[in-house]
Amino acid sequence: MRILLAFLTFLSLPVLLQAQEPPPASVVVTEVVRETIAETQSVIGILVYDRTSEVSTEVTGIVQEVLVKEGDHVKEGDILVRLDTKLLDSDISLKKTRIAQNDLRQLNTEKNFKRLETLYQESGVSEKDFDDALYTFQDAKLEKQARQEELANLLIKKERSVIRAPFNGVILTKEVDSGAWVQQGKMLVSLGSSDDLFIRAPIGESLLRYLKKGQLLSVTLNAFEGKIEGVVEDIDPVADVKTKNVFVKIRIPAQKIVAANMSATVDLPASPEKELSIIPRAALIKFQGKDFIYTVKEDKAAILPVNIVSFMGDRIGVDNPYIVAGMPVVIEGNERLRPDQAVQVVGEK
Repeated sequence: MRILLAFLTFLSLPVLLQAQEPPPASVVVTEVVRETIAETQSVIGILVYDRTSEVSTEVTGIVQEVLVKEGDHVKEGDILVRLDTKLLDSDISLKKTRIAQNDLRQLNTEKNFKRLETLYQESGVSEKDFDDALYTFQDAKLEKQARQEELANLLIKKERSVIRAPFNGVILTKEVDSGAWVQQGKMLVSLGSSDDLFIRAPIGESLLRYLKKGQLLSVTLNAFEGKIEGVVEDIDPVADVKTKNVFVKIRIPAQKIVAANMSATVDLPASPEKELSIIPRAALIKFQGKDFIYTVKEDKAAILPVNIVSFMGDRIGVDNPYIVAGMPVVIEGNERLRPDQAVQVVGEK
């Protein structure tokens, strides 16, 4: 009986082993393409606001409220700080009353002048009386004009008691709080333009030959490991005396969370253009600190090392001779694969 059970178990063993094998892994692949591009070299730069403003007050007064804090994003015209205008409002009200009084005085002197003008033409009053009436009327008009100019100045002061953002940007520093007494010219906040955000990176002078204005470069903000596209805006006209490095300015899009002097990695062209195999970054996997990709051969995953010579945003260029145009590479599902694991291609991109 035991011999019979052992024999039956032996016969069913292949079936049990087959049942225990994991199902094929589902993957998405794309094909390798060939393009003519340059090798790249990575350098570390820092993030800078190319346009900054120390926003100050044009009038003296007490800070009523500060509506921003460091790190806030503001738009052009947004209110940053309000100064107390109670005294100004009182002066404005008084000036308006004085102007109303001037209106009455001007009306009265004008009537008197016109009356004496008629009498003067008929020799009914002396020339002195006529001149006095004329000068009194003109003086009333000038006095009203002076008071109107004083009112206009007060209204300008009131308008400038509300300090607004001169451009879109990020509050870098805040120098005042509510209740503070500020003098004319006192800096209230400093503002960095979010539309003028740059990476300033040092490069060897030998790489200048491969750079030109308007060139697109791959930039990585190291704090977030986020890759963005930058544009070469300018190159400093003076090289460092000791290192001979030259600084290149790379404009990047406005970012939600960044800080001045953060580090960034820039991939710069470092060679003449040559033909490379291009694959998506999504195909890359790390193993023991080295770069690999998976391809599919006979419905199984095959792992291949890659030598990256160029970074292009979400793509890379490699020069391995065995990575050829048309080869399928795994771009989804590769993080869980093992060499020689059965795979099933469920999509292509």
